[in-house]
Amino acid sequence: MSASKRHAEVVAATALALAAGLSGCAEVRGHQGYIVDRSLVASIQPGVDNRESVQKTLGAPSFASQFDDRTWYYVSRSTKQFSFGSPAPVSQLTLAVHFDPAGNVSGIDRSGLDKVVSIHPVADKTPTLGRKRSLFQELFGNIGAVGAAGTSAPTSDNPGGSTQP
Repeated sequence: MSASKRHAEVVAATALALAAGLSGCAEVRGHQGYIVDRSLVASIQPGVDNRESVQKTLGAPSFASQFDDRTWYYVSRSTKQFSFGSPAPVSQLTLAVHFDPAGNVSGIDRSGLDKVVSIHPVADKTPTLGRKRSLFQELFGNIGAVGAAGTSAPTSDNPGGSTQP
């Protein structure tokens, strides 16, 4: 085998290995929720539209207000992630359409990633009230507690069982 042919095979194998290695670094984009059409969202006008026209224009809401049915929410979120990493939000839109008691649109609120909060729980122990005892103290802590000083078992001439006067 000639040196130039061998060199070409090494270059090809290296290029193939590099392409396979970089394919694991590809960015994966995802979308969750409502697919936003900005022109349709902009067409919703307070005082002009009602529940029926909003549903015909934007479709069914992602969810409605929990305590009354006067606010509809449309939630859209785009994410990206690399290989085996956790998805990170790229953009988010929460559209809140408020209705008056008659069912007409009274206002529209928009919010984005500025309202998203990252919560990082502490993986340590949860503090509790009371004594801090080890496993062995819990298992063997009551040994000798029966008939402890200051108390005695009830007898016929001492019905309360206490040795205190």
